[in-house]
Amino acid sequence: MTTAPRPTLEQFRALFDPRGVVVVGASSHPGKFGFVSLHNILACGYRGAVHGTNLSGETVLGVTTVPSVDDLPAGEIDLAVVCTPAATNLEVLRACARKGIRATFITSAGYGEAGEEGRRAETDLIALAAELGILVAGPNGQGLVSTPSQLCAQIVAPYPPAGAIGIASQSGNFASSLQNLATATGVGVSRAISAGNAAMAGVVDYLEFYAADPATRVGLAYVEGIGDGRSFLTRMRAVTERMPVVMVKGGSTAGGARAAASHTGALAADDKVFDGACRQAGIARAATMEEAFDAAATFATQPLPAGPNVAVLTTAGGWGVVTADAITNDRDLVLLPLPADLRAQIDTKLPPRWSRANPVDLAGAETRDTIPDVLELLARHPDVHAVIHLGLGIQSNQARLAKRGPYYPEHGLERIVAFHERQDARYAQVGIEVSQATGKPVLVASELAIADPDNPGPATIRAAGRLCYPSANRAVDALGHLYRYARYLERRRS
Repeated sequence: MTTAPRPTLEQFRALFDPRGVVVVGASSHPGKFGFVSLHNILACGYRGAVHGTNLSGETVLGVTTVPSVDDLPAGEIDLAVVCTPAATNLEVLRACARKGIRATFITSAGYGEAGEEGRRAETDLIALAAELGILVAGPNGQGLVSTPSQLCAQIVAPYPPAGAIGIASQSGNFASSLQNLATATGVGVSRAISAGNAAMAGVVDYLEFYAADPATRVGLAYVEGIGDGRSFLTRMRAVTERMPVVMVKGGSTAGGARAAASHTGALAADDKVFDGACRQAGIARAATMEEAFDAAATFATQPLPAGPNVAVLTTAGGWGVVTADAITNDRDLVLLPLPADLRAQIDTKLPPRWSRANPVDLAGAETRDTIPDVLELLARHPDVHAVIHLGLGIQSNQARLAKRGPYYPEHGLERIVAFHERQDARYAQVGIEVSQATGKPVLVASELAIADPDNPGPATIRAAGRLCYPSANRAVDALGHLYRYARYLERRRS
């Protein structure tokens, strides 16, 4: 990475919340970056002025382009999305400076990832940008998203729902993958950027901006290498004091490190050293993208637990057993032995065959109000710091089968189907309300989040912007990250 001044807050605002955008190298060919990026900006509802440059001055998607950046109005555009060949980009930067453009995203490849000649071109690019006072994001990246501005300045899909997760990735594909997970789960994104070669602005720079961004509650990052380890640790400590950060690192093996070098030119740090730095800096390091997104979605939507004690509510014994194993295997969480007073309270709600232990297995004893009542008893007990609820949606799953069968809506099926669907939606809503009222995490796990996303239970959670975990193990993993970060903050502030 070329040494350059750190980007300023004003430059980041120009990048993520621009007054106007220009696509440099706009194209009428639907397969080219200059078309796709302009299309995505327009199609996703960006509210500012949109311009384009094209040597032929074509009209593209209703935008009348001009031959050069020099032909644009001055002082009205903050961001240039550059889709021109690397050889032309020095002059593009000079023209942007003349028009008061303060930030660029350069999609062009052929820089630091392309050998010695590319590294020289990248050095020249960043030196000029620093001289002109222009932020260069990328190069060799896929673009950015900023839902507060309804901006999708990417050469790829998707455009995720609005939310509180800020994504910064050295891999454009992983930036897209994380946004796809946001789209699928309904837990939305505030900002997302593919850092590309991170020549002027790296992942840590973006995370520092997110920590100061009112729209962002959690940072979610993919990195392949870091430069100055001491600086990384110092800067990330300052970030995690303000917001949680979840991070995945590629190149943790020799083969992965070689792939990282050919991908973005990144030099992977020693994995054990990196792991230690993450622990010291309070970073939640995840092994997979799924684990990382689950953790970030949990940070974005759940309160931090005050302690390690977890209570499990389940409608079937096997789910509870597996969840108890997962909690017990976590290095920090505790499967709380059920307090006597809480057991006595639950006795008033359930017949004698319930498990009388944690996990609280209803053993098929639920009635109209059992799940809401017991869920609230668990969450409100002072010894319980978090609750995991299993089995949401199983009645609506039967209702789905009933509706597909030849006997519906006769034989009373219409009435019972409607009842089951109402109840599962109600159970989901109660869990959200109990969490909000108690300030405790209430995590719901059901494979129906994937198997039947339209099931009223998972669908109600998704509509509320929370995550319905596809398995209990994934819920436990996410809760573990939540608790470890809470403990980290407590240590830092004591």
